[in-house]
Amino acid sequence: MSTPATEPDRLNELPRPELVQRLLACLDVPRWAADIADRRPFPDVNAVYQAADDAAPELTAEEIHTALAAHPRIGERAQGGNTAAQWSRGEQSGVDAGDAELARALREGNEAYERRFGHVYLVCASGRSGAQLLDVLHSRLDNEPTAELRIVADELRKIARLRLAKVIEG
Repeated sequence: MSTPATEPDRLNELPRPELVQRLLACLDVPRWAADIADRRPFPDVNAVYQAADDAAPELTAEEIHTALAAHPRIGERAQGGNTAAQWSRGEQSGVDAGDAELARALREGNEAYERRFGHVYLVCASGRSGAQLLDVLHSRLDNEPTAELRIVADELRKIARLRLAKVIEG
């Protein structure tokens, strides 16, 4: 009788292209996903998280913009049935889709943010209400573009780490 595979064992056993594809659902940065895959074998779950933290520590502006392209606006539901879209819908579950005033405020806030910074507003939405997400958006509108890009990179890493937990769990 064999023992069930642990989470890191399942990741260790995946063919590299399949693991990279799964990791791309966490953070759509090929260099990051490839770097994690190349750090196998993972002796335990903590090693997977450490590999993710160590992989691509400094995302380039181009990588950040590539990753942002995979994210819907805050307050808009991701379309499609792929893994990343499903996760995104869950992450934004605190946004009340029936609140027309909030939807209007988020739409206007998203538009102001995009005019200011030239890319979609991104924040780790898990566990936050729509009002909280709107408050964060407003608080970031006065940031300098280079500072905001660093914040976005940190938010991408937070989202990637949450999503990585889902990949680890299988």
